[in-house]
Amino acid sequence: MGFTYAKVRLYNPADLDKFDEVELLVDTGAVLSSVPRPALEKLGLRPLDRRGLRVYGGAVVEREIGGLVFEYGGNRAMAPVIFGEEKDMPVLGATALEALGYQVDPVTKRLKPTELLMI
Repeated sequence: MGFTYAKVRLYNPADLDKFDEVELLVDTGAVLSSVPRPALEKLGLRPLDRRGLRVYGGAVVEREIGGLVFEYGGNRAMAPVIFGEEKDMPVLGATALEALGYQVDPVTKRLKPTELLMI
């Protein structure tokens, strides 16, 4: 068993000239992606809402969320993002991964394209 990391480009959806590249742990068990707050603020993003999120172990934490454009392998997609705090693990969650049209290959531990479904 191992971990899968992906280098993704992040864009401000209101200004696609503002972008940054980060490496994120791919976590198919996480619904939302989490990116460190300083990286999102550097792009000029502001939170849209604050939500309670259940974390490993069962506790609920409050985090701000917003919207972000992710790019990987030449594909771009918009997905929700958690404004990660200092101790939060930066992750690429299932919503962004699926919106980009990728899945984790369990054998190679790499991202591979997947068919997008409209059902």
